[in-house]
Amino acid sequence: MARSRRRVILIASAVVALVVAGVCAVYFTPMLSVRSIDVDGAVSVSEEQIVAELDVPIGERLVSVDAGAAAQRVAAIPALASVRVQRMYPSTVRVTVTERIPVVFVDEADGTHLLDTTGVDFAVAPPAPGVVRLVTESPGLGDPPTESALAVLDSMPPTLRGQVGEIRASSVSDVSLLLLDGRTLVWGNRDNSERKSAVALALLSQPGQILDVSSPDLPTTK
Repeated sequence: MARSRRRVILIASAVVALVVAGVCAVYFTPMLSVRSIDVDGAVSVSEEQIVAELDVPIGERLVSVDAGAAAQRVAAIPALASVRVQRMYPSTVRVTVTERIPVVFVDEADGTHLLDTTGVDFAVAPPAPGVVRLVTESPGLGDPPTESALAVLDSMPPTLRGQVGEIRASSVSDVSLLLLDGRTLVWGNRDNSERKSAVALALLSQPGQILDVSSPDLPTTK
């Protein structure tokens, strides 16, 4: 019985020693320190800017890296829609980002502002081909006419959206679009957008400068 008890004590002591050694390896040796930072998903935002906002120094103990706080710091970059920071043992911090995609632009005194599909104004830069000009009284996040205009654009099939150069919204129920060929497409509110898109595509082959699908069951052309 005494021999068995001593064996249990020896085994327990060995386990404790291994645990202590492991803790020491994590906290007091460079074995599991940050040696590299990997950035995935960055295109328009530079990796240098992301790493700077991450603020995790090379050599810091990996276990000490607060991934949540680091992600919040990187998420302060306006052009990023989402950020994830992971500790990848033994020695890497991985940052995975999703960039905002511009869908409309707004002309302001200080330049051309790019907005994503949620209405976030995230950059001042020239718009890429296919990005539509937005005209509202107060464009931006939380503005109901802006949200209505963006919802209309989002609902359109590519064949129709590709013909839109400008979208105007004086109110949530008064949305209209200027097509690239100079014609105006009167949309109305954001309701029944699938039906309105189908009718609008059919009207494009008809004469007239103003195509009105605000009442899709009674469309008109002028």
